[in-house]
Amino acid sequence: MLIKKLLKQELLPALKLVWNVFLEFEAPDYSEQGINTFKNYIADEAMMFELEFYGAFKDDELLGIIAMRNKNHLTMLFTKKEHHKKGVAKLLFNHILQITDEKIFTVNSSPYAVEIYHKLGFTDTDNEKEINGIRFTSMQYRV
Repeated sequence: MLIKKLLKQELLPALKLVWNVFLEFEAPDYSEQGINTFKNYIADEAMMFELEFYGAFKDDELLGIIAMRNKNHLTMLFTKKEHHKKGVAKLLFNHILQITDEKIFTVNSSPYAVEIYHKLGFTDTDNEKEINGIRFTSMQYRV
């Protein structure tokens, strides 16, 4: 499997993957407001271009993505349904650990992903909150 930084022209397929996975696995935990908040977030080109996206590829197929803000905050970690529980998310996160000197990473995990982040070594730093319909648990990882 190849992990590489995504180019601007590769963002549209990456965001399509994010949206499809979000609808199936995340959206059921959110209100209509939360779904619209997330949709507007990923549709904001200026915001998306501020993030660093990395993709996991096998035979030119995009299996999953991770997006980072400020080199230490995970904003998105999504894998295609058929590649869940096959180590793609772990490979993506390990890639981030290898390419940066950061010692602390943060994420605001959706309810669906809390268990995944715990398996990656993140710990909760606060109770679940909700802002603009988005439910999340703040978490941290220390190297």
